[in-house]
Amino acid sequence: MSAVMSSLSTDNAWRELHEAATVPYKKGGTFAWQFARGKLGRDPVFRGLLERGLIDAQHRRVVDIGCGQGLFVSLLASMSAMQQQGRWPASWPATPAAADYTGIELMPKDVARAEASVGHLQPTPRLVCADMCSAALPDCDLVVILDVLHYVDLEAQEGVLTRVRDALRRGGNPKARLLLRVGDASSRRGFAISQWVDRTVTRIRGHKVSPTWGRPLAEWTALLQRLGFRVQSIPMSEGTPFANVLLVADLEAAA
Repeated sequence: MSAVMSSLSTDNAWRELHEAATVPYKKGGTFAWQFARGKLGRDPVFRGLLERGLIDAQHRRVVDIGCGQGLFVSLLASMSAMQQQGRWPASWPATPAAADYTGIELMPKDVARAEASVGHLQPTPRLVCADMCSAALPDCDLVVILDVLHYVDLEAQEGVLTRVRDALRRGGNPKARLLLRVGDASSRRGFAISQWVDRTVTRIRGHKVSPTWGRPLAEWTALLQRLGFRVQSIPMSEGTPFANVLLVADLEAAA
């Protein structure tokens, strides 16, 4: 699909996209809807991914690890609809026309909210209740991991990223990409604040708070490079007191 461009301003387009992507959560109940509106509205990562062109039109097969209630698939579907309707700002790159989406989430309550809210979308999203350390990863073009890898220890983190690399390689897309947001443990104050907020939100969502394992940004970058990725780091805490960084990891050609 070639995006039909619009003279709609990016601010107005984002408000329209926010509304369209959160409306489905009314089906999942008041909590699901309010959480979706707050998360999409306040977290800079979603608009950042879009405006920086980090989701390519060729990223059709998407794996979302730690998908929660499936907000990313709702966003992808709303992006596609806006492009088909010709309501897509000229400065925004095209995104996938019909994403083949697999969401992996450990918490059954979140999966239930996702199924109730976005399970009707077309193409039908696959929503899997499983541990990211052992869940099967399908061949894919894009993997998204936002703020969840710190829930497993350092060895398990490397195991997840190794399996992600292998799934991207099997996909065979020369533009294969991992979008990984992490906290930079070398920024002590921001990292501590983000961990406190993370634990608070986890409790609000009705889940048990687990231990976390962080790394300095340099260590995250070195790990990804060792696994065969080219890495670009982008600060992703604008408007927040956190120390979050988005790592854009593009798969190197296999030797």
